[in-house]
Amino acid sequence: MNSKSTDGSSEQSRNSFDREPLVNKDDPALDPYEINFLPQFQHGRGPRSPFVNSSGVVIGDHQYDSPQSPLNRWTTDTDPAVMSGDEWVHPFKDIGFLRDENRDYFEKGIPPQPGIFMHPDKDAAYAAGLDRPEKEQGSELES
Repeated sequence: MNSKSTDGSSEQSRNSFDREPLVNKDDPALDPYEINFLPQFQHGRGPRSPFVNSSGVVIGDHQYDSPQSPLNRWTTDTDPAVMSGDEWVHPFKDIGFLRDENRDYFEKGIPPQPGIFMHPDKDAAYAAGLDRPEKEQGSELES
């Protein structure tokens, strides 16, 4: 959607993924997807340089089309979980850091607002901590 807002700007250009990172203009050492992490978020995050994950895919080079990627070998039998976990996200150079909520947290220390991604009347994690057989846990969730 590329509709015009009341100030004449397009809605699409106001998306935090589409806009140019403002903070990085002042620091040429930062990658385009890297933000100015507060000191408490800079240490223990992992490597700053690109790395190769267990699938042989380089993470952090912004070449999102790797021959080794499961995306290029996807079939109806592929489990999407093969692309989950920390090895698929660069600790410093991820496009998700450009989201307003992430910039507020990592650059300004403003914690995310509770409830944004929650179901007020559902506890999706209720059975996660229970020590019971999987079949029994699933039957409880179906009722």
